Amino acid sequence: MTIEDIILGSDGRGISALRPHLPANFCTDAAGFVLGHPGTALIATGFYIQSGDAVETDGPPGALAIGRALEAMGQRVAYLTDARGVGVLRAIAGPDADVVEFPTLDRQASEREAQALMDAYVPSLVVGIERCAPSADGAYRNMRGVDIGANTAQIDALFDLPGVASVGIGDGGNEIGMGNLAAEIAVADKLPDEPAVTQVDRLVIASVSNWGAWGLLAAMSLLVGRNLLPSLEEEAACVRACLEAGAVDGFSGERVAKVDGFDLADYAKPLAALCDLLGVRRRRR
Repeated sequence: MTIEDIILGSDGRGISALRPHLPANFCTDAAGFVLGHPGTALIATGFYIQSGDAVETDGPPGALAIGRALEAMGQRVAYLTDARGVGVLRAIAGPDADVVEFPTLDRQASEREAQALMDAYVPSLVVGIERCAPSADGAYRNMRGVDIGANTAQIDALFDLPGVASVGIGDGGNEIGMGNLAAEIAVADKLPDEPAVTQVDRLVIASVSNWGAWGLLAAMSLLVGRNLLPSLEEEAACVRACLEAGAVDGFSGERVAKVDGFDLADYAKPLAALCDLLGVRRRRR
């Protein structure tokens, strides 16, 4: 079983339909790309759930796992989110983390804000994980096709800047990076008819976006010869901390210990499988 097999298991949304359109080893491909761009990474996340009036538990834990892995390799990391997600990111990343609140502005002002971030951080890499991006008409749609733009800052403007090395991780077709396969998404069963159009250099798909983060880190671990995955205990604690800070389950919109409808035991199964694949002890980093 491959990394890609593991993170695309239990696929209830049909995201696996995109797999033939990506490299067979898309996680390793993205991992090599990330490792080839050391320096400062900006990691964007936070998907607004209308029914819960909050961001969801999918996204922030994956962003934190990637950020901590990069920091462990000596890189600088800053997390980007908006007003709805900033409390959650600060709660899980800790007081010393660099968490940037991107304001909710019109497109022109968002582009200026994105350029200001580029000038301030000079990032070598930007990563989007479970972060809503616009469709071709500029609307920011959730999986039900509802426009959530009023509660979604246009962080995707950063990914549209020229010369920015980028990675996108998503599970539904409406996130940053899905513009790479917009035509394929539009005709796939279960996926949005009006997909996101924001493109990235490397795209990682998974049944749950946090699983995509784990797949990326597992591939990076194999390339660098050290375990970069979070432990099962760390991951469960991170999800609970998200909930305590106000996040909700993305499927129900409720503040319950789930991620995209998976309870914590089922949610953690791919992480355990990736640990087994790497041959590492699950309780240690």
